[in-house]
Amino acid sequence: MGEEFHDRDWRGDDWYADEFDDVSYVGCSFDDVDLTESRSRGAVFDDCTFSNCRLNASEHVGTAFTRCTFRRTSLFGATLDSCKLSGTTFVECTLRPLTVMGGQWSYVLMRGADLSKLDLKGVRLRQAELGEANLSDAVLRDCDLSGATLRGANLRGADLRGATLDGVDLATVRLHETQLDLAGAMRLAEAHGAIVDLGHEADQ
Repeated sequence: MGEEFHDRDWRGDDWYADEFDDVSYVGCSFDDVDLTESRSRGAVFDDCTFSNCRLNASEHVGTAFTRCTFRRTSLFGATLDSCKLSGTTFVECTLRPLTVMGGQWSYVLMRGADLSKLDLKGVRLRQAELGEANLSDAVLRDCDLSGATLRGANLRGADLRGATLDGVDLATVRLHETQLDLAGAMRLAEAHGAIVDLGHEADQ
């Protein structure tokens, strides 16, 4: 691990196109910092706050943003490749378009976020707070959504095939033209009070 910074504050800095490899920030705050087209690889941001920052067109590979808070921050055109966002909160942020390739996003809080049309295939979203989020036309194939909160979320046209939905209350989700596999369809039917019988033998 390279440089380490603890409990530092940065305000109004210009870090355009800077590179952050194997650097660690713990308990730091970034206010109105320009990180447009920045690059990070294997970096760690733990318990940090980003307010009114710009991470537009930035690229992050194997970077951890754990227990962080992003507030009114733009990630327009950013790339998150195998990143860890566990326990991180997003408030009034610009999150699309966004390129996502896998990653650990358990316990992330994105309530009311606009995630429409994002490809989140294979992202681990266990216990994520996605209530009221706009996930219309989003790709959630093979995501682990176990225990996630989706109350009031818009999943119109979303692809949920192969997603793990254990503990998810689909009865409170807005669905229309949503793609589900057999397991998901069964969970949806049960959420609406149906008793699913997979027996194939007719009564004689």
